[in-house]
Amino acid sequence: MIERISRRTLLVAATAPLAVPALAQGSFPDRPVRFVVGYTPGGATDIAARAFAPKMGDVLGQPVVVENRAGAGGNIALETVARSAADGHTVVLGTIGTLIINPMVMRMPVDPQRDLVPVSIAVDAFNILVVPAERPWRSVGDLVAAAKRAPGSLSWGHSGIGGSPQLAGLLLDRLAGIETVPVSYRGGALVATDLISGRIDYSFATAPSVLAHVESGKLRALAVPTSRRSRLLPDIPTVQEGGVPDFDVASWYAVLAPRGTPDGAVTRLSQAMNTALRDEEVVATLNRNGLEPMPTTPQEFATAWTRERERWAPIIRDSGIRIE
Repeated sequence: MIERISRRTLLVAATAPLAVPALAQGSFPDRPVRFVVGYTPGGATDIAARAFAPKMGDVLGQPVVVENRAGAGGNIALETVARSAADGHTVVLGTIGTLIINPMVMRMPVDPQRDLVPVSIAVDAFNILVVPAERPWRSVGDLVAAAKRAPGSLSWGHSGIGGSPQLAGLLLDRLAGIETVPVSYRGGALVATDLISGRIDYSFATAPSVLAHVESGKLRALAVPTSRRSRLLPDIPTVQEGGVPDFDVASWYAVLAPRGTPDGAVTRLSQAMNTALRDEEVVATLNRNGLEPMPTTPQEFATAWTRERERWAPIIRDSGIRIE
């Protein structure tokens, strides 16, 4: 996670009435910008992209068109963009899972740090541990106790290989000493559907994909996996508060372009996106879906990327998590 002082500063910036920055001059962009998202429509990354892409297009003077390329835990989208023309007209929304976790636990068709360049972090996202409303569990302790009573009987869903929802589920198994059955889906919306129907027992689901269902009473929120309670959902306790020490899984989404994209195009994309992330309507839409704007420069994103990779490396190594 980005250092707390930086995060707070950026959150203030996201809601403050700031002047639109002057953008670099030149011919870029001279056609619509393709914005590739590695998960299905209706999931967290898709909701985030569609919240700020139109405003980003207004600033750029060209449409920013969201395209869903789901599969392989977001790797298909990364490969699509990494192999696209490095002219700034194709970008991808990456996650901690696709950019940091995947390279540590699986073989990938591209190397994110070698084949992509940072544009800006877009939003600070978080997951919520949710269960179907008809399940009896009211806390993390209840869920863990049920799993211990019948090892292998509980199933949980995640929105793709290597993502933070999967990592959270695997870490709960390890730290709580339980044995469960993971089920992989192509996106958060599909996880929510099977949760509501009762086909699976729980999930560390992305907030945008389940918040409305929690509010409607179809799902019950037990906890958030971060070390601190969410600013947007202060009444939901953390997994640590629920009796699992040292549990902490954070997440953010960020925009990247193909390696070799001209600096001027990267700067223009970053400034346009950050301007969009300061728009009051965009901020309201993101917050309503459990997402907090986090505009950054390409350099700030690069620093955060390195910091998170260094943070997760020993955790992944010590946990023994491997994805076949």
